[in-house]
Amino acid sequence: MDLGLRDRVAIVTGASRGIGNGIAHGLAAEGCHLAICARGAEALEDAAEALRAHGVEVLALPLDLTEPDAAQTLVEATMTRFGRLDVLVNNIGGNRRKPFAETTEEDWDELLNLNVRSHFRCTRAAIPAMRATGGGSIVFITSIFGREAGGPGLSIYNTTKSALISAAKIMALELAGEGIRVNSVAPGSIRFPGGSWDRRVQQDPEGMEAFVAQHLPIGRFGTVEEVANLVTFLASPRASLITGACINVDGGQSKSLI
Repeated sequence: MDLGLRDRVAIVTGASRGIGNGIAHGLAAEGCHLAICARGAEALEDAAEALRAHGVEVLALPLDLTEPDAAQTLVEATMTRFGRLDVLVNNIGGNRRKPFAETTEEDWDELLNLNVRSHFRCTRAAIPAMRATGGGSIVFITSIFGREAGGPGLSIYNTTKSALISAAKIMALELAGEGIRVNSVAPGSIRFPGGSWDRRVQQDPEGMEAFVAQHLPIGRFGTVEEVANLVTFLASPRASLITGACINVDGGQSKSLI
C-alpha cells in the first residue's frame, strides 16, 4: 500500500536509536524527507547516513530539547531546509524509578521537562508550520503505563505519559478543523539492542522468560518495527479519519478497557 508520504517532511525527535530511529526508517522507506534530532552528535549523524540510504534527504540537528529554545530552532531549521512540515513525531523521554515518597522536586522537574514540556514546545512550534503547509499529523509516543497503573516506583513516569495522552486528545479537538490530526501511540514492552528490556534479558534471562510468560500474551517482546509501522500509518494521509486516538502496540500486554 502506498501511504502517500513521498516527498512529505517529518520531524522525529530522539531518532538516533531505539523506537525513534525505527520510526524515522519507517517514514524514510515511504519516501518522507526527515529532520531528526538527538543529544549525541556522532550517533545522530550515523543514523542520518543510514536513513539517507532510503533515497531521502535528512537534516540532522544535535539538540537538547529540554532547552527552552531548542524546539523553535528545530522547526525553523526544518522549514528553512524543506519549506514545509507535514509530520511531527514526539518521541524523546526517560524514567526515574523510585517510591513516590522518595521523589524530589528535582526529580519531577527533570522528568516533566524531558517527558512533557519538550513535547509541548515542539508541538507549539510545529503548529504554525503545519498551518502554512495546509495540515499535518502529530504523534506522541507515550506508553501503556499512561493508560493504566505502571506499578510501584513509576509515579513520575505514569504521570508524564498520562499527561501526553490527555493533552493530545484536547489538541486533536482544537486542531481538527485545520487539517492537523493529533494521536498518541502507547507501546508496551519493546526490546531493542541497548534498550532497558534488552539489558534486563541479558542480566536475568530466566526472570525475563517468566515475565514474558506472565505478562505478554503474544509470547514475546515487541519490536521497534512494530511500533514504527503504526506511527508511519498514523502520519500518513491513509489515516485521515484517525485523530484524538491513543493506540496500544503491546501484544495484548495492557489491561485497560479504554
